[in-house]
Amino acid sequence: MSNTVEKIKVKYGYLRSHLDEKVLRLWAAVEAQSLGRGGISQVSEATSLSRTTIYVGISELKSGGPDIDSRLPGRIRRTGGGRKKLKEKDPSLLQDLDKLLEPATRGDPETPLRWTCKSTTKLAEELTARGHPVSQRTVCNLLDELGYSLQANRKTKEGSSHPDRDKQFMHISDKVKELQSIGQPVISVDAKKKEKIGEFKNGGQEWEKKGSPAEVNVYDFVDPVLGKVTPYGVYDITTNKGWVNVGIDHDTSEFAVESIRRWWREMGSPLYPNANQLLITADGGGSNGSRIRLWKLELQKLADELGMTINVCHFPPGTSKWNKIEHKMFSFISQNWRGRPLITREVAVNLIGNTRTKKVLRLQPN
Repeated sequence: MSNTVEKIKVKYGYLRSHLDEKVLRLWAAVEAQSLGRGGISQVSEATSLSRTTIYVGISELKSGGPDIDSRLPGRIRRTGGGRKKLKEKDPSLLQDLDKLLEPATRGDPETPLRWTCKSTTKLAEELTARGHPVSQRTVCNLLDELGYSLQANRKTKEGSSHPDRDKQFMHISDKVKELQSIGQPVISVDAKKKEKIGEFKNGGQEWEKKGSPAEVNVYDFVDPVLGKVTPYGVYDITTNKGWVNVGIDHDTSEFAVESIRRWWREMGSPLYPNANQLLITADGGGSNGSRIRLWKLELQKLADELGMTINVCHFPPGTSKWNKIEHKMFSFISQNWRGRPLITREVAVNLIGNTRTKKVLRLQPN
């Protein structure tokens, strides 16, 4: 490399990030003309600009400047300059891409991507195989232009609701107000999901020193000694107090009713010493389901034992999230033990017992 080429290369290195392509082209043309014969070749070697680009710059200098539409201030290329867009060079590109994305609705159910992940890489490969050589980055741009974006599944299809669903909600509301007005207990019951006991990952995050997270097992096989626990909750709607029975066996109807029995003895009876009725609201599934005969049988035994009338109002199918205990009690328990491994049953019980809210929710574990 000659000394002249080296000097031009140094100057180009300083200028290239500060000049747009129009000014850079004109500068290269000036440098080439100042060198005389062989200048174009030397400038081209130093800057890696093509000889054609430098010739264009020289032509623009001689004609008084590039042919740019004066009505568009700031424009550095003449109208129509630059490479043609792929969709202009290949009119069927967008149509074929659309078919790959929605094969069933676009009349092409046999597309190779019908049953695979539609990543941009795979889309680019399939388009290339169909005669449209494109890169993964280009596919991203085309998808955006077509109005596509990454979307997660959305739970919106509930199916047809029961014709009497609203009537059941109104019945529950009226019944709750009726018993509350005469000082009778109203509770919401349900079983929380089973929790594995041991050094297992628990969802959420907890404040720890940087780089010192709580270490847990890689695999989540149930510990044969510690097993699982099933928290069965009883939430007093009137007093905003909760009671949780932490079971170590199956979530049966006997366990559910025994939890209610213990709640009454330890918490309910002192709060409602003159009660002769009890209203229970529950969802329609699980151990306290509306079709479980054992649940009804055990409740009758409890009613006979306590000498009181027990009414049960089940929520309509698919509406368990409206059960008060779900968002008034269980959600706060999950928040309180987020990111903490339930290493022992005692830890689980203590975390439940220390759950508090601004509205003075109090939980009593058993």
